Amino acid sequence: MLRSDRRLLALAIALSGLAGFVDSVGFLSAGGFFISFMSGNSTRLAVGLSEASSAALAAAGLILGFVTGVVLGGVVGHRAASARRGAVLALVSALLIFAAMCAPLLPLVALGAMVIAMGAENAALADKGEVKVGLTYMTGALVRAGQALANRLTGHEVGSWRADLGLWFGLMVGAVSGAVSQKLLGFGALWIAAALAILLTLAAHAMTRRTPA
Repeated sequence: MLRSDRRLLALAIALSGLAGFVDSVGFLSAGGFFISFMSGNSTRLAVGLSEASSAALAAAGLILGFVTGVVLGGVVGHRAASARRGAVLALVSALLIFAAMCAPLLPLVALGAMVIAMGAENAALADKGEVKVGLTYMTGALVRAGQALANRLTGHEVGSWRADLGLWFGLMVGAVSGAVSQKLLGFGALWIAAALAILLTLAAHAMTRRTPA
């Protein structure tokens, strides 16, 4: 899907950048917990359980929030039908705006809204109800890129790897930008994330008008 549509690939890379930005802001604000990377939080949960520490509760709450976001994004996307990309991203935008508004006085509520937003984002490019492109985690993309390199070294057919590296690069650029913004603005960096989400929502709506999702 992404490999045959440059506009869709560009949107996916931008969404990965948004995920990286929000993850960095959350990671630095929450003391080393992740907002979009649940494998890391699962490890934090396991270590916290082994140590009987409060870290386990924090990690479990973030994982639950992320899954809630995935479900919510899936339901919104299903209801929106052909307009699902714009509808899901409108939801993500609203959640990030809410997080930015809550952050000064209710940081835990802000973190909850952020993690729900990142879970929901994954439904933006769902195909027939199935999430085939991970926008907030890059393990699969790096595995596919590495496999393509292995195929080249062993003389086998090399599949498309540029899209996977593009997603990873987008996440990295977003993560660096988020880290710098958080250092300068604290939770105020969420307004940048919200603005980007709004721009991507408008772009998704424009794409839908040209070609139904």
